Amino acid sequence: MDWYESVMTAFTYRHFIMMLIGAGLIWLAVEKKYEPNLLLPMGFGTILVNIPLSSAITRVTEGVVQEGALSLLFDIGIATELFPLLIFIAVGAMIDFTPLLSNPVMFTFGLAAQAGIFLTMGLALFLGFDIKEAASIGIIGAADGPTSIYVSARFAPHLLGPISVAAYTYMAIVPLIQPPVIRLLTTANERKIRMRYASRPVSRRTKILFPIVVTLVAGVVAPASVSLIGFLMFGNLVRECGVLERLSHAAQNELANLVTLLLGLSLSATMTADRFVQPATMLVIGMGLVAFVLDTMAGVIAAKVLNLFLKNKVNPMVGAAGISAFPMSARVIQRMGQQEDPQNFLLMHAVGANVAGQVGSVLAGGVLLAWLA
Repeated sequence: MDWYESVMTAFTYRHFIMMLIGAGLIWLAVEKKYEPNLLLPMGFGTILVNIPLSSAITRVTEGVVQEGALSLLFDIGIATELFPLLIFIAVGAMIDFTPLLSNPVMFTFGLAAQAGIFLTMGLALFLGFDIKEAASIGIIGAADGPTSIYVSARFAPHLLGPISVAAYTYMAIVPLIQPPVIRLLTTANERKIRMRYASRPVSRRTKILFPIVVTLVAGVVAPASVSLIGFLMFGNLVRECGVLERLSHAAQNELANLVTLLLGLSLSATMTADRFVQPATMLVIGMGLVAFVLDTMAGVIAAKVLNLFLKNKVNPMVGAAGISAFPMSARVIQRMGQQEDPQNFLLMHAVGANVAGQVGSVLAGGVLLAWLA
């Protein structure tokens, strides 16, 4: 009975709210299929850590520290930055850079679409967050979960919970976020612009050299980005080298699935009631949405500006695919293009911009690390 009374005494409305949030994440994963590999373990872990006196997280009882399993996972995988870096290897192994290498102009959109990160960072500073917290909030706009986790774990671990929820949830609902923004900034005629796709052959040597050269250039420009860009490009090198097919397959499947599962459980260690149920949480989640919207706007505007100098016009919608949410954003652009003109095929152009966004988001994270380290 003493144990029961202790549990009931420790239980507050905040714990109840967090359990509802955990259940909500599970619902999004199961019913809506929004990032289930991450949101399901994160939701269940959120319930675990908010049971009063839970042994899932580290706590002190009568002066004795009792290590919790989820807290240990966090210390091993997030605090050391191990899990995000392993995810980068998996993501790199999944990416085919051919659409970007055959049409390098798409890299313009991959860079332009990162503007939302820095604009949102300025908004966070205006609202009273310090510079490192603002950078962690702004990086939600990278539309790249591992980059968001890596940067926020370094600069603002106390905000890691809401930042992770915002980053992965908004990535999953890109098909709901982007279309209204794109329609607001484009005319019907612009959305009907057709783009020829001339598939230029990309040699195996080029595909092998690309990740090596990108890593070297990024290392010179922003040494703090070497871990981020290096692990991403190493994964891509494993894919393209042609002699590690089994490892490439394992990275794309077993490694990605297992580490994402552990990542979700680890992140739930930060989803405790005392940390999450705060006014700042809603601000973080709201600004994450702003960052996604601003990224989309920046990509579309970049395409419209580029069209002032091009003879063969770019469909401005393709610029919106410059965010890192791969391949969701490219699919959104293809679907919107088909709605305007059933004979308009924008997928490969959008994939090129989307892949460029993968590189751009990691470079943006590296710039923030170099700037604020």
